[in-house]
Amino acid sequence: MSSFTDFHGRILIVEDNTDIASLLIDFFTDKGHIADYAGDGLTGLHLLTENDYDVILLDLALPGIDGINLCQKIRKELNSATPILMLTARDSLDDKLVGFDVGADDYLVKPFDLLEVYARVQALWRRSFNSNQSIISVSDLSFNFETMHVIRGDQDIKLNSIRLKILRLLMENTHRVVSRREIETYIWGDDPTESDALRTHLSAIRQVLDKPFENKLLHTIHSVGYRLYDDSE
Repeated sequence: MSSFTDFHGRILIVEDNTDIASLLIDFFTDKGHIADYAGDGLTGLHLLTENDYDVILLDLALPGIDGINLCQKIRKELNSATPILMLTARDSLDDKLVGFDVGADDYLVKPFDLLEVYARVQALWRRSFNSNQSIISVSDLSFNFETMHVIRGDQDIKLNSIRLKILRLLMENTHRVVSRREIETYIWGDDPTESDALRTHLSAIRQVLDKPFENKLLHTIHSVGYRLYDDSE
Protein backbone atom coordinates (compact mmCIF):
# COMPACT_ATOMS: atom_id res chain seq x y z
CA MET A 1 0.00 0.00 0.00
CA SER A 2 1.26 3.45 -0.84
CA SER A 3 2.39 5.61 2.04
CA PHE A 4 0.30 8.62 3.07
CA THR A 5 1.70 12.10 3.46
CA ASP A 6 0.01 15.46 3.97
CA PHE A 7 -1.92 16.08 0.79
CA HIS A 8 -2.07 19.29 -1.20
CA GLY A 9 -5.23 19.19 -3.26
CA ARG A 10 -8.29 21.08 -4.42
CA ILE A 11 -10.85 22.06 -1.81
CA LEU A 12 -14.34 23.46 -2.30
CA ILE A 13 -15.53 25.82 0.46
CA VAL A 14 -19.32 26.33 0.46
CA GLU A 15 -19.98 29.02 3.08
CA ASP A 16 -22.23 32.09 3.00
CA ASN A 17 -20.36 33.93 5.76
CA THR A 18 -17.74 35.86 3.77
CA ASP A 19 -15.50 36.45 6.79
CA ILE A 20 -15.32 32.72 7.60
CA ALA A 21 -14.91 31.86 3.93
CA SER A 22 -12.03 34.34 3.54
CA LEU A 23 -10.25 32.89 6.57
CA LEU A 24 -10.58 29.35 5.20
CA ILE A 25 -9.50 30.33 1.69
CA ASP A 26 -6.42 32.21 2.92
CA PHE A 27 -5.50 29.46 5.36
CA PHE A 28 -5.70 26.59 2.89
CA THR A 29 -4.06 28.60 0.11
CA ASP A 30 -1.14 29.32 2.42
CA LYS A 31 -0.94 25.56 3.09
CA GLY A 32 -0.47 24.92 -0.62
CA HIS A 33 -4.03 23.91 -1.57
CA ILE A 34 -6.26 25.21 -4.34
CA ALA A 35 -9.37 26.62 -2.65
CA ASP A 36 -12.55 27.31 -4.65
CA TYR A 37 -15.42 29.22 -3.08
CA ALA A 38 -19.21 29.21 -3.30
CA GLY A 39 -21.38 31.55 -1.23
CA ASP A 40 -24.58 29.54 -1.73
CA GLY A 41 -25.73 26.00 -2.41
CA LEU A 42 -26.60 26.49 -6.09
CA THR A 43 -23.15 27.87 -6.89
CA GLY A 44 -21.59 25.04 -4.92
CA LEU A 45 -23.59 22.47 -6.90
CA HIS A 46 -22.55 24.12 -10.18
CA LEU A 47 -18.86 24.04 -9.23
CA LEU A 48 -19.16 20.40 -8.28
CA THR A 49 -20.55 19.53 -11.71
CA GLU A 50 -17.67 21.36 -13.39
CA ASN A 51 -14.68 20.35 -11.24
CA ASP A 52 -13.21 17.48 -9.25
CA TYR A 53 -12.41 18.16 -5.60
CA ASP A 54 -10.47 16.28 -2.95
CA VAL A 55 -12.47 17.59 0.04
CA ILE A 56 -15.62 19.71 0.46
CA LEU A 57 -16.13 22.08 3.41
CA LEU A 58 -19.90 22.57 3.62
CA ASP A 59 -21.90 24.99 5.75
CA LEU A 60 -25.42 23.90 6.69
CA ALA A 61 -27.28 27.24 6.69
CA LEU A 62 -26.90 28.18 3.03
CA PRO A 63 -29.15 30.26 0.76
CA GLY A 64 -30.59 28.58 -2.32
CA ILE A 65 -29.93 24.96 -1.41
CA ASP A 66 -29.10 24.31 2.24
CA GLY A 67 -26.20 22.13 3.29
CA ILE A 68 -28.30 19.04 4.04
CA ASN A 69 -29.98 19.08 0.62
CA LEU A 70 -26.71 19.86 -1.14
CA CYS A 71 -25.03 16.94 0.61
CA GLN A 72 -27.85 14.66 -0.56
CA LYS A 73 -27.46 15.89 -4.13
CA ILE A 74 -23.69 15.35 -4.02
CA ARG A 75 -24.16 11.75 -2.92
CA LYS A 76 -27.26 10.77 -4.93
CA GLU A 77 -27.40 12.96 -8.04
CA LEU A 78 -23.69 13.47 -8.63
CA ASN A 79 -22.84 10.03 -7.23
CA SER A 80 -19.76 11.57 -5.65
CA ALA A 81 -17.78 10.03 -2.80
CA THR A 82 -15.70 13.18 -2.20
CA PRO A 83 -15.17 13.59 1.58
CA ILE A 84 -17.47 16.22 3.12
CA LEU A 85 -16.74 18.12 6.33
CA MET A 86 -19.82 19.95 7.56
CA LEU A 87 -19.22 23.28 9.30
CA THR A 88 -22.16 24.57 11.31
CA ALA A 89 -23.34 26.37 14.42
CA ARG A 90 -25.83 23.56 15.09
CA ASP A 91 -24.30 21.44 17.84
CA SER A 92 -26.96 18.93 18.92
CA LEU A 93 -26.42 15.21 18.47
CA ASP A 94 -29.57 14.99 16.31
CA ASP A 95 -28.20 17.66 13.95
CA LYS A 96 -24.95 15.74 13.62
CA LEU A 97 -26.76 12.46 12.97
CA VAL A 98 -28.86 14.08 10.22
CA GLY A 99 -25.62 15.26 8.61
CA PHE A 100 -24.11 11.78 8.75
CA ASP A 101 -27.36 10.22 7.49
CA VAL A 102 -27.25 12.29 4.27
CA GLY A 103 -23.62 11.45 3.60
CA ALA A 104 -21.35 13.81 5.53
CA ASP A 105 -18.06 12.28 6.64
CA ASP A 106 -17.30 14.59 9.54
CA TYR A 107 -18.86 17.47 11.45
CA LEU A 108 -17.27 20.51 13.08
CA VAL A 109 -19.17 23.05 15.17
CA LYS A 110 -18.56 26.79 14.85
CA PRO A 111 -16.64 28.62 16.14
CA PHE A 112 -13.71 26.41 15.22
CA ASP A 113 -9.94 26.60 15.24
CA LEU A 114 -8.36 26.63 11.79
CA LEU A 115 -5.78 24.07 12.85
CA GLU A 116 -8.57 21.68 13.85
CA VAL A 117 -10.23 22.18 10.46
CA TYR A 118 -6.90 21.38 8.84
CA ALA A 119 -6.47 18.24 10.97
CA ARG A 120 -9.99 17.08 10.07
CA VAL A 121 -9.36 17.68 6.35
CA GLN A 122 -6.12 15.68 6.55
CA ALA A 123 -7.97 12.86 8.33
CA LEU A 124 -10.72 12.83 5.69
CA TRP A 125 -8.17 12.67 2.91
CA ARG A 126 -6.38 9.84 4.70
CA ARG A 127 -9.67 7.95 4.96
CA SER A 128 -10.40 8.57 1.28
CA PHE A 129 -6.88 7.45 0.40
CA ASN A 130 -7.28 4.28 2.43
CA SER A 131 -10.71 3.52 0.94
CA ASN A 132 -9.05 3.09 -2.45
CA GLN A 133 -6.65 0.54 -1.01
CA SER A 134 -7.34 -3.12 -0.38
CA ILE A 135 -5.81 -2.88 3.11
CA ILE A 136 -6.40 -0.34 5.86
CA SER A 137 -4.36 -0.19 9.06
CA VAL A 138 -4.78 1.39 12.48
CA SER A 139 -1.73 0.99 14.68
CA ASP A 140 -0.80 -2.74 14.46
CA LEU A 141 -4.28 -3.74 13.26
CA SER A 142 -4.77 -4.45 9.54
CA PHE A 143 -7.94 -5.28 7.58
CA ASN A 144 -7.74 -6.63 4.04
CA PHE A 145 -11.08 -5.81 2.41
CA GLU A 146 -10.54 -8.17 -0.50
CA THR A 147 -9.81 -11.28 1.56
CA MET A 148 -11.69 -10.10 4.71
CA HIS A 149 -8.59 -11.07 6.66
CA VAL A 150 -7.96 -9.16 9.90
CA ILE A 151 -4.66 -9.35 11.73
CA ARG A 152 -3.28 -7.57 14.77
CA GLY A 153 0.42 -7.88 15.26
CA ASP A 154 1.06 -11.49 14.29
CA GLN A 155 -2.33 -12.80 15.43
CA ASP A 156 -5.32 -13.53 13.21
CA ILE A 157 -8.56 -11.90 14.34
CA LYS A 158 -11.65 -14.01 13.66
CA LEU A 159 -14.98 -12.14 13.37
CA ASN A 160 -18.35 -12.88 11.80
CA SER A 161 -19.74 -10.77 8.95
CA ILE A 162 -21.62 -8.24 11.09
CA ARG A 163 -18.60 -7.68 13.34
CA LEU A 164 -16.36 -7.25 10.30
CA LYS A 165 -18.71 -4.52 9.04
CA ILE A 166 -18.63 -2.77 12.41
CA LEU A 167 -14.84 -3.00 12.54
CA ARG A 168 -14.49 -1.60 9.03
CA LEU A 169 -16.74 1.37 9.87
CA LEU A 170 -14.70 2.13 12.99
CA MET A 171 -11.36 1.76 11.19
CA GLU A 172 -12.45 4.08 8.37
CA ASN A 173 -13.51 6.68 10.95
CA THR A 174 -10.62 6.42 13.38
CA HIS A 175 -10.38 10.25 13.43
CA ARG A 176 -13.74 10.63 15.20
CA VAL A 177 -16.30 9.08 17.53
CA VAL A 178 -18.93 6.97 15.76
CA SER A 179 -22.31 7.09 17.49
CA ARG A 180 -24.30 4.03 18.47
CA ARG A 181 -27.14 5.14 16.19
CA GLU A 182 -24.81 5.55 13.24
CA ILE A 183 -23.42 2.02 13.67
CA GLU A 184 -26.91 0.53 14.02
CA THR A 185 -28.11 2.33 10.88
CA TYR A 186 -25.02 1.19 8.97
CA ILE A 187 -25.52 -2.45 9.98
CA TRP A 188 -29.29 -2.88 10.11
CA GLY A 189 -30.69 0.13 8.25
CA ASP A 190 -34.21 1.02 9.36
CA ASP A 191 -34.99 -2.53 10.53
CA PRO A 192 -35.38 -2.74 14.30
CA THR A 193 -32.90 -4.82 16.25
CA GLU A 194 -32.67 -6.07 19.81
CA SER A 195 -31.64 -3.33 22.22
CA ASP A 196 -28.48 -5.15 23.32
CA ALA A 197 -27.46 -6.52 19.93
CA LEU A 198 -24.87 -3.85 19.18
CA ARG A 199 -23.41 -4.04 22.68
CA THR A 200 -23.04 -7.81 22.27
CA HIS A 201 -21.21 -7.44 18.96
CA LEU A 202 -18.89 -4.74 20.29
CA SER A 203 -18.11 -6.81 23.35
CA ALA A 204 -17.16 -9.73 21.12
CA ILE A 205 -14.97 -7.49 18.96
CA ARG A 206 -13.21 -6.14 22.03
CA GLN A 207 -12.67 -9.65 23.37
CA VAL A 208 -10.60 -10.74 20.36
CA LEU A 209 -9.23 -7.35 19.32
CA ASP A 210 -8.00 -5.96 22.64
CA LYS A 211 -7.97 -8.53 25.42
CA PRO A 212 -4.77 -10.35 24.28
CA PHE A 213 -2.88 -7.06 23.79
CA GLU A 214 -1.40 -4.41 26.05
CA ASN A 215 -2.60 -1.39 24.06
CA LYS A 216 -6.37 -1.07 23.70
CA LEU A 217 -7.82 0.10 20.38
CA LEU A 218 -11.59 0.01 20.88
CA HIS A 219 -12.71 2.82 23.19
CA THR A 220 -16.19 3.56 24.52
CA ILE A 221 -16.92 7.29 24.68
CA HIS A 222 -19.56 7.51 27.41
CA SER A 223 -23.00 8.62 26.19
CA VAL A 224 -21.60 9.39 22.73
CA GLY A 225 -20.39 6.27 20.92
CA TYR A 226 -17.22 4.38 20.04
CA ARG A 227 -13.84 5.17 18.57
CA LEU A 228 -11.06 2.90 17.34
CA TYR A 229 -7.56 4.29 17.88
CA ASP A 230 -4.32 3.62 19.71
CA ASP A 231 -4.19 6.07 22.62
CA SER A 232 -0.54 5.21 23.27
CA GLU A 233 0.56 6.86 20.02
